[in-house]
Amino acid sequence: MKQFNVPTNYRSKLISAIKHNRKKADKLKKDFTPTLLDFGPVQVYLARHFGFCYGVENAIEIAFRTVDENPGRRIFLLSEMIHNPQVNADLQERGVRFLQDTKGNQLVDMDELTGDDIVLIPAFGTTLAIEERLNAIGIQTEKYNTTCPFVEKVWNRGEQIAQKGYSIVVHGKPSHEETRATFSHSAANTPTVVVNDMNETQELAKYITGEKPAANFYEEFRGRYSEGFDVEKDLQRIGVINQTTMLASDTQAISDYLKQVMINHYQLDETNVEQHFADTRDTLCYATNDNQSAVYGLLETDAHLAIVVGGYNSSNTSHLVELCEEKLPTYYISSADKILSSTEILHFNFHTKQELHSVDYLPKEEPVKVLITSGASCPDAVVEDVIAKLVSYFSTEKSMEEITATMVAN
Repeated sequence: MKQFNVPTNYRSKLISAIKHNRKKADKLKKDFTPTLLDFGPVQVYLARHFGFCYGVENAIEIAFRTVDENPGRRIFLLSEMIHNPQVNADLQERGVRFLQDTKGNQLVDMDELTGDDIVLIPAFGTTLAIEERLNAIGIQTEKYNTTCPFVEKVWNRGEQIAQKGYSIVVHGKPSHEETRATFSHSAANTPTVVVNDMNETQELAKYITGEKPAANFYEEFRGRYSEGFDVEKDLQRIGVINQTTMLASDTQAISDYLKQVMINHYQLDETNVEQHFADTRDTLCYATNDNQSAVYGLLETDAHLAIVVGGYNSSNTSHLVELCEEKLPTYYISSADKILSSTEILHFNFHTKQELHSVDYLPKEEPVKVLITSGASCPDAVVEDVIAKLVSYFSTEKSMEEITATMVAN
């Protein structure tokens, strides 16, 4: 896989050595057991896969290279480059300004832009309407487009099934930048509707079967269907695509459920189900799959707690938290600064969108066993900082430097 040039302060000598060793020993990525960092009184288990993915590194490289190559020019980001506070803050310190927030609210009036300005399209992509508006100003969006190739893969899959006469159901968070972009690209080709979860999918299915009157659809799914959507006609042939960072198990369950609804309603079987349901296969990106599979492997380890590191508005990170929460106490933090002491920690509840203050998060008995992973937009250096902060509260048998030296030597 391509090697990207990202700022060295995002790298970690320890984490790089661990990932290199695991990749060398497991080229086919079949081993999802975690890596043990044994410091004696505290044992850290690192997930097999975590941190920067291809799309994130690609976006970061393009963004920082654009800044370096264009001194004196005004450079804007359409919205956050990725959902990581450190990376976005670093770009802002370099003079990059955001045009919108993550919800699409305007921060800088588009009328202020000129054809001499540079606008970076973030890794999530953008809507066709925004792209067209920027192009009309004379801004070359294609030259500074950091859209993740795996997001574009979803758009291509959607276009393929649209050409076969299917409408599209997008599984995603309606307000997320990527879902808004995917909806835009899909709606340009075929009738499209967005569902957030299985509950909404089950309600959508009632319009397929006629259990709910068609007129109710337009209120229930207000703002989440394409212009001209005809609920009586456009739900007869459907396919499912997704926001690439959703839980793989959730997307699969939604797809399987809608497929079965079609089989039952139209009295089909596996030989002719494609008359009404498209085989889109899974459209999650490789990193989302790897990171989620690695968490399942991580959770097979008997431990006291889990720490998940990443931006608080990161969709893929929140799903890793969701998986960990099912088994043990889990603390979602954005940086090592959130670990206040050996007894106090600030952490994010993504369900309520509140930062919480907890005490006595570390058990008294030793060795303390901690599971750690991070989202696809989290720098490895941040994960190393978290490990170092935790280790600093114990009289360890080995130092961070000794553990790092051992990993590098391997």
